Amino acid sequence: MINNDVLRRLRYIFDLSDQRMIAVFAGAGWDATRGEISDWLKKDNDPAFQECADIELAAFLNGLINDKRGKREGPQAKPEARLSNNLIIMKLKIALNMKADDVLEIMRLANFSLSKHELSAFFRKTDHKHYRQCQDQVLRYFLQGLQIHHRQTSED
Repeated sequence: MINNDVLRRLRYIFDLSDQRMIAVFAGAGWDATRGEISDWLKKDNDPAFQECADIELAAFLNGLINDKRGKREGPQAKPEARLSNNLIIMKLKIALNMKADDVLEIMRLANFSLSKHELSAFFRKTDHKHYRQCQDQVLRYFLQGLQIHHRQTSED
């Protein structure tokens, strides 16, 4: 999935303003300007569109973890230079303090079923024999489920 799409969806799911997004980035020690964020959130066919790099999305996700759970003691996590769908789901799971059952329930909200064993395969080390790469479709269903859960709850 394109990082810009993930960033757009997360902004909508959590109803984040530009200032709030700048604060989330800052929470991870990343200086993002309003202009950069605006360009990342533009549609792909807009001339001002800028691609959001893996390290920038990783910094945002680390900031989201700090925002939702509080900063941990000691040195802060460095944003990864390479992101995978597995890592995106893992970081969102951590930020939202979710257990495996919570993730599966979010997926069910988007009419997508996954077994606990399939889900745990996404969170294994890449060299583990049962590791499974998370496909774009699974990440889309997860984000769609988060949107259903968070937007319906906040609009009720």
